[in-house]
Amino acid sequence: MKMKYLQKLALLTLVLFGTNVGYAQSSANKKLSDDERMEWWRDSKFGMFIHWGAYSVIGGERGTNIAGGGAEWAMDKLDYTVEDYEKFPEMFNPVFFDADAWVTMAKDAGMKYIVITSKHHEGFGLWDSKVSDYDIMDTSPFKRDIIKELSEACKKQGIIFCFYYSIVDWHHPQAQGNLYPNYNIAQHDDPSVVNPEFPEYYKNYMKPQVKELLTNYGDVGVVWFDGDWISDYTTEMGKDLYKFIREIQPNTIVNNRVDKGRNGMEGMDMEGEFAGDFGTPEQEIPDTGIDSDWEACMTMNGSWGYKPSDNKWKSSEDLIQKLVDIVSKGGNFLLNIGPDGFGRFPAESIRRLKAMGEWTKTNGEAIYGASASPYEKPKWGRYTEKDGVIYAHVFDWPKTGTLKLHKDIKVKRATVLTAPDTTLEFLGTSREVLVSVPLLAPDATVSVIKIELSE
Repeated sequence: MKMKYLQKLALLTLVLFGTNVGYAQSSANKKLSDDERMEWWRDSKFGMFIHWGAYSVIGGERGTNIAGGGAEWAMDKLDYTVEDYEKFPEMFNPVFFDADAWVTMAKDAGMKYIVITSKHHEGFGLWDSKVSDYDIMDTSPFKRDIIKELSEACKKQGIIFCFYYSIVDWHHPQAQGNLYPNYNIAQHDDPSVVNPEFPEYYKNYMKPQVKELLTNYGDVGVVWFDGDWISDYTTEMGKDLYKFIREIQPNTIVNNRVDKGRNGMEGMDMEGEFAGDFGTPEQEIPDTGIDSDWEACMTMNGSWGYKPSDNKWKSSEDLIQKLVDIVSKGGNFLLNIGPDGFGRFPAESIRRLKAMGEWTKTNGEAIYGASASPYEKPKWGRYTEKDGVIYAHVFDWPKTGTLKLHKDIKVKRATVLTAPDTTLEFLGTSREVLVSVPLLAPDATVSVIKIELSE
């Protein structure tokens, strides 16, 4: 058992630092099976989502009007025409952007991969696209390729680089750009709101841009799509795009929004055969585990993009508990941050990332590489499982000094994860397993009890 664990730990270390054949996508490496291709992602558990673009200049405000919901929807929510909105990419000059610092912050928080919005619904690209002039190099005064700098910083620090790409494009005349200022959110599900030229946009603009991102920036861990809800986009396009991506980088992972099968914010596929490798619950966590790969994406406040008026921040404790809850149900946690127009992370986000990093540094053993709990969730917290070990993540520390475990857990040895040299006493009964724990919680947020199982 110990040798098996050490072998897996060595493999996981290689995978998470981007050097293992299970992650590398270059032509020098073999095409992997689906399980091999997904292994690094399944083991990583925790990633950073970055929503950043020209909308970060606006901050969700237009005069006295404040955009409802996410500030990244400013063009739509605040009724900008294409012409009016074009001034914001011309103002986007993030002089404080530091790719190395961003990646370091993600790494210190315990995150293993980064997904950045290469192009959101506004249509403005953060890379040097030869397909379009509406990008960071041609429109913005910044004149630096954000995707290039971030992908290189990820490679240097052993974080896996991934990108988001929006199927929706409010700027392009062959996509939704021909509808502004008349397009609004009520029309998203209206099958009559279409652009007959969208197939040309898909063929001659969207696919070539995706190819650029897959060809010019090294190995890509995940391609993360959004905007699948529009009537213009078809499931045939989704299946074609998935195949197209895998032909360029065979071992890349693609989310299920590449196709049309997603069941709303619940994020999992409806019945049927749809392209994509994992489900994408948005701003919610399933009540129970799901028997397929999934990743919950979530904001720290209420907005994906930078929005200074939104002060409804989730606490660090809540975010750590959400991470544990998601892993206990077999999922990954993609936690978002919205930098401002200058390239700075909000102070509130930085504090939360720091707290999560302090927790994962000492408790990461119970998260990375762990799988869903084989037991129903207890009232006091959650379980995770890995290599013959159950980890009890205690949210509500027992005041009695006795932790009650599921009766079917066969305890060989129990310790506080952060104090491995001290063995805890335990007693099995017909109703539960009782473990004697310290009267004071070892961690103010989530304390972890490591339970080694008997054969």
